[in-house]
Amino acid sequence: MRKDRRSACVMNRMVEMFGDQWSLLVIRDIIFMNRRHFRELLTKSLEGIASNILADRLQRLVEQGIVVKSPDPSHKQKAIYSLTEKGIDLFPLLMEMNAWGHKYLSASRLRGLARILVEGGPKQRAEFMTKLRKMHLPKSNAKKNARRPAKISGVENLQAVHEASQTKRTHRESPPPDPGRGKRPKDGSRRAPQ
Repeated sequence: MRKDRRSACVMNRMVEMFGDQWSLLVIRDIIFMNRRHFRELLTKSLEGIASNILADRLQRLVEQGIVVKSPDPSHKQKAIYSLTEKGIDLFPLLMEMNAWGHKYLSASRLRGLARILVEGGPKQRAEFMTKLRKMHLPKSNAKKNARRPAKISGVENLQAVHEASQTKRTHRESPPPDPGRGKRPKDGSRRAPQ
């Protein structure tokens, strides 16, 4: 992380903090999809983030105090990534970015959780932030290093809707399977029919 700043402008400092698309997308996946483990963030990334990029961005987010990394009590080799209060406070910014993109980017639609939260208004967004705090923030400093990802039914329901809409979208966008692929010709040879 840079110590010297190009300027004292708040916008400049924020751009320097996040630096690229990946940091915000990792935060998006933690907030909206409750992806808390490295493997989930890597394999379920809609954009296909590389493992070295993900490791770098998670390390940066930890250094910046946006995310905290703690051991997973259920598995010695896993870590759980949780948002700090500073990270949870990014939620309204991400919602405003969603609304702006929906308004000005052609062919964009709010889907899943973002759509539900926009339609639910300020009250639903405030409730979601409260649930994020329950899921991510430690109840006491003693439990800080050994907490599991909490399961909050309301958030999970919203996240399930979002996941389902993303899965449908992915399947709609992928090309149809080749009907001749993998079939053997009637004569028993290995060549596929032309």
